[in-house]
Amino acid sequence: MLFSTFLESVVKIKHLALLGEDSHAKMSPPYRLELAEKNKEKSKLARKAGVMALFYPDENNETNLVLILRKTYKGVHSAQVGFPGGKYEDIDNHDLMETAIRETEEEIGVAREDIEVLKTMSPLYIPPSNFMVHPFIGVSEKQLKFLKQDEEVEAIIEIKFADFVDQKNCITTIVPTSFNLEVEVPAFKLNGYIVWGATAMMLSEIKDLLKQVL
Repeated sequence: MLFSTFLESVVKIKHLALLGEDSHAKMSPPYRLELAEKNKEKSKLARKAGVMALFYPDENNETNLVLILRKTYKGVHSAQVGFPGGKYEDIDNHDLMETAIRETEEEIGVAREDIEVLKTMSPLYIPPSNFMVHPFIGVSEKQLKFLKQDEEVEAIIEIKFADFVDQKNCITTIVPTSFNLEVEVPAFKLNGYIVWGATAMMLSEIKDLLKQVL
């Protein structure tokens, strides 16, 4: 989709109601509800994070979405695909949108003045890491030159919008979990990468909202 066409329509999402669990459930791992119920009390004290779903034009003026591949490390989100973003810090002044913008600038080198946030999405609790993640949809009207933060980002992944919304790229796959088990989960397959878990659930809500206006 041409970015000019995308931009004309995407602003309409500001007025749409969030879809939350209904959208999240489509891409939810089978064990998630049970795990969330077990951690209900713990979730009340969860750490907070902000992430950014950033859409922008490529060199052909086609709409893209940027994701990142995280570094391999000793942690539950090691080597997973996700949005640019990270944990809330005191410098964010109690504003998780600021967290998402700051972390996007740090992780992939997009200047904050080039990001326009259009909508706050449904927060999502992640039991394995005890984070409540707050996603935001943003756009940049200019072509972007990314600069990855080598300490945390293994690769920057540019996804064509057409691939993101193509139902053929919704699959089921077997993944290892933080509980040393392998389970079958719904996922997106984008640019050869498997996107599952919390990121896939947030993408599901974004996709469902965008389908209403595009």
